[in-house]
Amino acid sequence: MASEDVKTSETAVSTIVNLAEEAKLAREGVKAPSYAILSICKSLVAGGVAGGVSRTAVAPLERLKILLQVQNPHSIKYNGTIQGLKYIWRTEGFRGLFKGNGTNCARIVPNSAVKFFSYEQASKGILYLYQQQTGNEDAQLTPLLRLGAGACAGIIAMSATYPMDMVRGRLTVQTESSPYQYRGIYHALSTVLREEGPRALYRGWLPSVIGVIPYVGLNFSVYESLKDWLIKSKPFGLVEDSELSVTTRLACGAAAGTVGQTVAYPLDVIRRRMQMVGWKDAASVVTGDGRNRASLEYTGMIDAFRKTVRHEGFGALYKGLVPNSVKVVPSIAIAFVTYEVVKDILGVEIRISD
Repeated sequence: MASEDVKTSETAVSTIVNLAEEAKLAREGVKAPSYAILSICKSLVAGGVAGGVSRTAVAPLERLKILLQVQNPHSIKYNGTIQGLKYIWRTEGFRGLFKGNGTNCARIVPNSAVKFFSYEQASKGILYLYQQQTGNEDAQLTPLLRLGAGACAGIIAMSATYPMDMVRGRLTVQTESSPYQYRGIYHALSTVLREEGPRALYRGWLPSVIGVIPYVGLNFSVYESLKDWLIKSKPFGLVEDSELSVTTRLACGAAAGTVGQTVAYPLDVIRRRMQMVGWKDAASVVTGDGRNRASLEYTGMIDAFRKTVRHEGFGALYKGLVPNSVKVVPSIAIAFVTYEVVKDILGVEIRISD
């Protein structure tokens, strides 16, 4: 994953993932259970909105990234960011740029909601244990502890929605000339379940889990650490009255996204390729055309790494990195800022660490 949305999760690597700002409820004021429940619901709504908005904004780049990751090396159709986007526009039109986005939003909204909520709860639990261990009730989370909380949140969210991410990958790469068409999320899920078995829905899960640790963990950790450093040191006049501007928060989110996606990207490539295994009517972009036609066959994560590097070189582990870099930075930054803004609108109290 990037392990996003893996990776990215993104995912994943894909992912997942991904991604969010730690938003802690103020300890003062949470007096009634009903208030706490309402605050939790607002946090979930804010996380879902942040994920949906950020992914929709960069949907064309997200689709191109996946196409570059899984396309047959002997039948190249997409060769770079600009050429790839032009090719999609020319062969599939405007709708082609957003193919799979509906499925992605259907997955990323609950994924982001669970991720944000899990991070808040994991942060509170880890902070409580840390304060008990040190005997200091004023102790704050260290970058390493934030990394652990972010990784826990990413693994929980990715695992809960992984089958949707798996079929989303297949829906994204199929074109009008594909031999068999999935008609949507439910049809894809039921078809994979019937033809390939339940285990197929979790192909690529292991590299996704491994990738979640650097991807999501570093996203949260770097973002929170940058924010705290800016608030404490107040460099270049960026902080006024212990508050960061939206622009500054956007920059923090962009930096966090760049670090996380670069470290975890090879795992996201392997995850996507493993998701294509067993697809007997795979899209031609995966199998190739004519004499170059061949199905992807991997026995596991290590085998996928070995065959990818052996047949395509080490650089193949970073296929699609350019559009992913262009995509991930604004996507994660928008997710962070949208999350804060929506929570402010909904009236959820946010405590900024001293």
